[in-house]
Amino acid sequence: MTNFITQHGLPLLFAVVMIESFGIPLPGETALIAFGVLASQGHYSIASVIVIAAAGAIVGDNLGYWLIGRLGGRALFRRWRWLNQYSDRVLPRAEALMERHGGKTVFFGRFVSILRYTVAWVAGLSHMRWWRFLFWNATGGIAWATAVGLTSYYAGSAAANAIQRYGLYAGAFVLVAVIAGWLGLRYARGRVERRL
Repeated sequence: MTNFITQHGLPLLFAVVMIESFGIPLPGETALIAFGVLASQGHYSIASVIVIAAAGAIVGDNLGYWLIGRLGGRALFRRWRWLNQYSDRVLPRAEALMERHGGKTVFFGRFVSILRYTVAWVAGLSHMRWWRFLFWNATGGIAWATAVGLTSYYAGSAAANAIQRYGLYAGAFVLVAVIAGWLGLRYARGRVERRL
């Protein structure tokens, strides 16, 4: 399995990030982190990982914008009763947020897990102009892929060097530090998502 991922993994990274960005909750950010670590071990070029992840994010968001938001629209949500009830409660607030802060919401939505796979189709539903959406979407996708990719690349490289230099104690320390950082990020994201 590891051999397959190291030889053919970039199309897999593209597909996972694209499908998540389209609107199906997959672990796109986790995949980017894993590929950043693999790049730090020499399996990939970090530039390739960043470009592939950014492309997947941009393509997936545009598919969600057009297919779910613009073409499907509210009729798509009216098809199922449970989804219709949810949409009646949530969509008016989301559309109002998009009207007031559309570009910022699209950009920063890339960094918040729930928004990462919903903001594109909400932008389409609220009829945000496509060129404006594309600009903020591309900017957010590139910034997200660069920030997450480089962070995981340098963290993965530092972890490998520490383990090589200091042994398993350093590995355990790095593991604890990564888990603590991950928990801190989840806590911070949870607070941001509750405010939205």
